[in-house]
Amino acid sequence: MMKRPQHHRVLLCLALLLLSTGCKKKEVSARPIGTEVHIQPLLGLPPVPIPKDNPPTADTIALGRRLFYDKRVSVDNTLSCASCHDPQSYFTDGKNVSTGVRGALGTRNAPTILNAAYLPFQFWDGRAITLEEQAAFPIANPVEMSQPHAADVSKLGDDPEYRALFKKAFGTEDVNIARVEAALASFERTALTGNSPFDQYQFGGNKNALTPAQLRGYGVFLNPNGGNCASCHTIAPQGALFTDGKFHNIGEGVNDEGDFSDIGRFHETKVATDKGAFKTPTLRNVAKTAPYMHNGRLKTLKEVIDFYAGQGNSNQYLDPEMKKIHMTGQDRTDLLEFLNALTGDVTPNLGPPSNSK
Repeated sequence: MMKRPQHHRVLLCLALLLLSTGCKKKEVSARPIGTEVHIQPLLGLPPVPIPKDNPPTADTIALGRRLFYDKRVSVDNTLSCASCHDPQSYFTDGKNVSTGVRGALGTRNAPTILNAAYLPFQFWDGRAITLEEQAAFPIANPVEMSQPHAADVSKLGDDPEYRALFKKAFGTEDVNIARVEAALASFERTALTGNSPFDQYQFGGNKNALTPAQLRGYGVFLNPNGGNCASCHTIAPQGALFTDGKFHNIGEGVNDEGDFSDIGRFHETKVATDKGAFKTPTLRNVAKTAPYMHNGRLKTLKEVIDFYAGQGNSNQYLDPEMKKIHMTGQDRTDLLEFLNALTGDVTPNLGPPSNSK
């Protein structure tokens, strides 16, 4: 049998190697190429945490802002991120639960994106860790935007304006879901709220920023035997997020038999003690973001205060901080006044860009 020439055997080996490994396409980077910009926190907020692999740039923020208001991210081009996170409503939607494409009803109230950059978990049940990870969930969710990521990327990639924006932000025209996530997250990190009357009093040195009733309410808020609010809605020396970022069972959404209409954090952890536990929402702008609770069941802040005064609804996983507290009628009125003092400013340049479609 005639032997193959040496160079033929080399070529054959190379061919077999390519077949066994596949011809891998060069990975498209989702790291921005521009100069990182500083996101200035408002009075009352700590420095904004920034991930090393997605530093915000002017171009990724602008791209994310456009994506946030673009209804083409939904399957039927009827909904954008702003449909549930309306800047006119402090980035909530004022509904008990949000409405998705074709009128589909969700199961939870839309939380604000303001100050979400500080949270260690995203969503009521914490199923996403980062803003980047969070950004893609609603797009593909069948009761929200219901658009597969591949279809979303294809739709955006067909637009030459978007291809130019992605090239400017990331170095090439390639559109992929990782770049969409990175841009949306960078925009959302600029969505901050602070400089409320409380912040001016607590961090700005203006001791006249709160009314006498609000000051009394602040005392009720801090008092472990009064409102006991600060045990979960935390205030730190360097800034006040008014959330501990953790998950608590407060007895909302449980019936008399101890059954939960929504098992909350347990969806993600499968840990029994997480049944009925939901992430602590921020109280910033709380007077402007009704209704309340993960299901939007409570319509007014007075109802919320009365709910906590009654220790929620008893169940075997009720959080230990849901203890008996003592608030007079005046205490409740003053606490409500204090909560009104948490309405603050919102960073500029968060509305729809003039060229959004």
